[in-house]
Amino acid sequence: MRAYEVAVRAEATLGEGPTWDAAGDRLLWIDILGSRVHTYEPATGRRTVRTTEQHVGAVKPRAGGGLVLNLRDGVALLDPDGAFRWLHHEPVPGRRANDAAVAPDGALWAGTMRYDEAPGGGTLSRLTGDGTVDVVLDDVAVSNGTGWSPDGRLMYYIDTPTRRVDVFDVLDVLDVAGGRVGNRRTLAEIEEGAGFPDGLTVDAEGCVWVALWDGGAIRRYTPGGELDRVIELPTPRVTACAFGGTDLRDLYVTTARVGLPAPHPLSGSLLVIPGAGQGLAQPAFGG
Repeated sequence: MRAYEVAVRAEATLGEGPTWDAAGDRLLWIDILGSRVHTYEPATGRRTVRTTEQHVGAVKPRAGGGLVLNLRDGVALLDPDGAFRWLHHEPVPGRRANDAAVAPDGALWAGTMRYDEAPGGGTLSRLTGDGTVDVVLDDVAVSNGTGWSPDGRLMYYIDTPTRRVDVFDVLDVLDVAGGRVGNRRTLAEIEEGAGFPDGLTVDAEGCVWVALWDGGAIRRYTPGGELDRVIELPTPRVTACAFGGTDLRDLYVTTARVGLPAPHPLSGSLLVIPGAGQGLAQPAFGG
């Protein structure tokens, strides 16, 4: 018996960023290179697709309604009535947005990368609702999965080409350089031949679930870095995962078909692993 089900059969070029929007009882996800924001309501099966004018790296719900978008040229707000405005506009030739996550305090941690994936060409920045931006990491290749432990004391992060899942301490007091995380170290390293770490999510037990690009699987690591579960999937390019559903027990998984000469029929679809674990309620962006 297979572990997964097909939530939405699609052909997303680069499906990414599943996020449970509790206020709307729906899952948000994107097609980065297709410039599309998708929604899916598991209870009704209702789906929507919205096209963006730029490549979109991430979409998250806002505390007051609407969405925040990590776009090619910066971070933007989409109001409930559809009005669009830039929160932070910073076009950089050859660079685009990638994964993003909302921290327990409601700030958005938004990643970027160069289209050519050049080392050092990407960043990880923290944005607040008033548009304040702090660059946390400025020497990134492919900024990807970001998440926090249940108590908010640890932050997990992936720069995909490193093959590592790193962990930081969340600082109570900013250091002299204004940093908000410190003591970076390796939680887990993906071995050669097993793919590359992409998106991640953290469950209620503090375990870290990691999607493996070109690995066709989701892995779960304990807070101590031990591998304790592997879920094999039929699509090689597994991009990200997030818990959803009213009880946050179903694990939704995005996939991609970009660069595959003969994609699997489900490549680009949204998959779901029912009853995979117990997720954490995710905060909305405070802006």
